[in-house]
This record gives sequence, C-alpha cells and structure tokens, in this order.
Amino acid sequence: MCGIAGIVNTRLESVPGLESGLRAMQGLLRHRGPDGEGVWTHPNAQIGFAHQRLSIIELSVAGAQPMTDGAGNWITYNGEIYNYVELRKELGEENFIGHSDTEVILRAWRRWGRDCVGHLRGMFAFALWDESAQTLFCARDRFGIKPFYYTVVGGTLYFASEIKALLPFVDAIETDRESFTEYLTFQFCLRGKTLFKGISELLPAHTLRVANGALETSRYWQVYYDLDFNHTTRYFTERLHELLADSVRMHLRSDVPVGAYISGGLDSSTVAAMARPHARGAFLGFNGRFAIGPDYDESRYARALAERAGIELLEIEISSDDFVKYLPRVIYHLDYPVAGPGSFPQYMVSQLAAKHRKVVLAYFEQCIRAAIDGTMHNGNFVVTYESIIPNLTALRNYKPLLQEFWREGLFEDMDRRYFRLINRAPHLGEEIHWDALRPYDPFETFRHLFYSDNVGKQSYFDLMTHFDFRTLLPALLQVEDRMSMAHGLESRVPLLDHPLVEFAATIPADVKFRNGTLKHILKDVAQPYLPDVIVNRTDKMGFPTPWTEWSKGEVRDWVIDILSSGRARQRDLIDNRRVVKQIESESRFGRNTWGLFCLEVWQREFHDRAVEFRQQAEVSAESR
Repeated sequence: MCGIAGIVNTRLESVPGLESGLRAMQGLLRHRGPDGEGVWTHPNAQIGFAHQRLSIIELSVAGAQPMTDGAGNWITYNGEIYNYVELRKELGEENFIGHSDTEVILRAWRRWGRDCVGHLRGMFAFALWDESAQTLFCARDRFGIKPFYYTVVGGTLYFASEIKALLPFVDAIETDRESFTEYLTFQFCLRGKTLFKGISELLPAHTLRVANGALETSRYWQVYYDLDFNHTTRYFTERLHELLADSVRMHLRSDVPVGAYISGGLDSSTVAAMARPHARGAFLGFNGRFAIGPDYDESRYARALAERAGIELLEIEISSDDFVKYLPRVIYHLDYPVAGPGSFPQYMVSQLAAKHRKVVLAYFEQCIRAAIDGTMHNGNFVVTYESIIPNLTALRNYKPLLQEFWREGLFEDMDRRYFRLINRAPHLGEEIHWDALRPYDPFETFRHLFYSDNVGKQSYFDLMTHFDFRTLLPALLQVEDRMSMAHGLESRVPLLDHPLVEFAATIPADVKFRNGTLKHILKDVAQPYLPDVIVNRTDKMGFPTPWTEWSKGEVRDWVIDILSSGRARQRDLIDNRRVVKQIESESRFGRNTWGLFCLEVWQREFHDRAVEFRQQAEVSAESR
C-alpha cells in the first residue's frame, strides 16, 4: 500500500520542473508511505514517477519503487496483488530478481501487455511506462479499492493517489457545479467526476492509456448478473463458504502481521473469525465506541466475537473533544465532504490500529434499503412484502427512509420510486443557492447508470444492487482508503474478491433472502465461527456517530463558529446562516446539517488554502 504520482507530457515533450513537481506531489502524499520514497524521471524529462512506500511484501530495497524491469519499463504502483505467488510461477521464477508483487506486474506486462490486468487478483492502481512503445499505461482494480485521480493542464497529464497532490498544478481550485448537484442528490459524484473542476477519477475496472498525443480510457471487467436457477441453496452456501475462506487466506499474505476491524456485525465478525486460525502470531482486533450511550456502542458484540475466536481486542472510546480536534484532518485526508459522519470514528479506529499493525482486514455492512421495491410477487426476482415483515426490527434504524419511500408516489414507476428513496436533494431548500447552479437533471444520469447490459431487466433487485455497486461502493471505498492511509495503514477487503463477487451475482434473490432472512446464506456460512448473539442480532448500527446530539450540545459552539465565519457567510453555493438555523430543529436521523457542515469544512481545507497548495510546488522547486 503506497502513494503514487506522476507527470507526463501527452506529446512526449520535455516537462519543465519535472522533478521538483514530483517532489511536491510526494510531500502531499507522504502519509501514505512512511517507509520510503523514490522518484524516477525519464532522460528526456517527458515523464516521471513518484512513490511513497508502505512496506508490506518484500520489505527489502528490492521492493522499492519506482521500479524498472531493466528493459526500460518503469512502474509506480499502489496496492496488493494477492495471487502474486501463483503468477510468479506462471511467469517463470527464474525471471525475477526479488519477491515483490510490483515486479510481478512488470513481468505480466511484458507477457500479456494491456491484458495483464485480467490476470491480477487484488487491489491496485498503477502507472507503467513502456519505453519501446513510448506509451503510458495506467489501471485501477475492479472495484476501485485503490484510488487514481488525474488532470490535464496545458497538455501535461498529472496523476496521483489523492486529489490534493494535483492541486498545485491546476489553474484554480474551483467547485465543479454539476458534480456539486450530484453531491446534493446522491452525496457522491458519478461517472468519474469529482467536486474539483477539471479533476477526474479513473473509474474502477478501467485503464487509461497515453499514446501518440492522445488519452483514452476503457473498461476491462464487468460483473454479470446471470442468475443461476439450476442449483440448490445448499450448493450456494457451500460454494460461498469455499470462496470466502479462500479469499480470507489470500488476503492474509503479508510479510508483516495482520489485524482486523471488528464492529460486532456479521460481516466483520465472519472475516475476523475465519482469518484467526491462519494469521501469523497474535491476531489483534480493533473496535471503537462512543460513551454517549448504548445506541452508539456495539463493543459488547465485538468482545463476544473476540472471546469466541481467541482474538485480542483493542478498543478506543471516542469523545466530542476528539471530534473537534480531528474532523478537519478527516476532511483533509478525504479530499471530499462525505455523506455520513461514520468516516470520523473510522479515522479514530484506524489511528488505534496503526499503532499496532500495518495491515488490517476491513468490511462493508450495508442495509437492504435497495431491496424494498414495493411490488408484490415476481417469482425469483424481487424481495416481497412477506420478506420485509420478519425484518422490521432490523429495519428500525431505517424508518425515516421507509417513511419517505411510502410517503407519496406509490403508483409511480419503480425507477422514480427508487430514485426518490436515494435522492437527498428534496430535503434541501433555501440553504442552497440554486440559482447559482446550472439546470441539470440527476434523474437522467441515474437512469443511464441504473440500466446496464450486464443486468437482466426483469431482476429489479439486481439492478438496484448493481447501481450501488457502481456508485455507493466506490464512495465507501474512498473513505476506507483515506481513513486508513491517513495513518500509514493498509486496509484489505476480503469480501471484495472478484471470484467471490462474480459468484454472488449469480445467486437468485429468493435464495439470498429465503424466508425473509437478511444475509441468509452468509449467516449459514458464519454459524460455525460466531457466537449466537452475533448471528441472530437484529440491531446492527453501521457505526453511527452522535452528530445530532453533539451539534446541539457539546460541540454546538464550535460548529456555529465555523458556519458563521466571514468566509462561511460569503459562499457562492451555500447560505450557511440558514444552515445554522437548522441545527436545533433537525431530527436525530437527519443528515442535512452534517452534509452542509462538511461542505464548509471542505471549503476551508481546500478552497481557502488554494495559495498554500500553489506554494507547495514553488517551494519544492526552490529547494531543488
């Protein structure tokens, strides 16, 4: 796990100040790789790479980057290729100098060219310069676990693991207003756009190529929802167990000890319990809790799992003082404002974990809101009323979403109803300067992404799942990456192994939700590993944060001070005076004030510090 950056002139002309620019990018990414750093520049100064290293596999200098294969090809790479051992054998052990997975990518490129990405099992973002072809080839893993951002300024491409490393080179730090509308609607951006004007994100499962003065992107992988009606529930359960166990074992490959986040939920508990017997040395688990009350404390479940599985559990109690101290750092490391306040406790638990481990296993526990489509019976394809009833307790915390879903438009088409369920913009009013935003219909963008050739149109549940897969999942992964890497900690996600995901996409909905049981198959797999109190729990919280209580109490003055500053009152897209008035009236489940407060902190951390980012490049150039 590392930080990568690079600069290349698309016409392969010399780049003035190439090395100093790379050094500036390194400085902004140093937190991602505290174990080493490196810079490579082409003899003709047409391209250069920078790298910050977090040593996980091949701890010696043989794993240092940027790395060359000795034939003129160079790579800067962030991530882990879990099947690197098998690929070494396939590519010929005698061809390798060291034991790093980085070298495996270089050798795979020489064997398969751009098809090399199809052979890689893991999380990755890399840029590879092919000297003979005079081509830059970049790729991002199938799910977007590892980040890759880029911008083109004056014919020069800049790329990096985090947006902040690109800011010294853009003409101005400005908000992309179409993306801003998407953030208000979905609380994330779509189709590779970002909130920063002129800066794009390479989409998951995509490659980027620069050759002959042109930049092109293309998709190399897609998950297909070809439902399998030919097998029994027992087959699906046994196959899921087999694939999950294999993924956990692969994700434990490391030259340093591995730990795990343990929330007390089914997903994290299953991953940790399955990993424990295969871990090297003591297996540590990490949990965070708030002292404000039982609604914000799941530690009892984490302790039950730790006792059952023989895991040493380390806990952190998170306070409102921590919130005031660290939230600006959270937003800075995220590069974005975020939809939910869960990123803050995640930052705190990652801080704890980084003191004891360099690698942790992570998880994603999602509710089934997308499964509630309001229809009666459609055979194997959708979740029915009957499947919702046994889970009313589990859905307790999502009552506001359900109320909104049933409030109006019951007889609209399902697209409109689902869009209304996920659309946050209708709850916003005069606190947004709507007249400053150009007309843009997010619903049409939603429909374009919602319907895809890889999902059968008759399976509405799978359409909803795939929409989350393409949009919400990358947004969650962005938080996971930034909160761990803020502390130089590698976070691995065993539930996002592509053989496992490809298999899950074939399971019919009536098998996934048999008898109305959420996560039915996973529960069957997890049963032998977990205490009953976790398998049967119905109150999973999803790491809630007491934002509403704090913003009306312990941190109220701090929040109002931020929203009432001179600059905050002059924002061109938000009326923060109206945001202040909303704080007292917002319900416990409301997210408006949180999202708008995050936007203000984001503007303070980036827009208001535009001169500082510009100076990063200037100071680096002077020091060289």
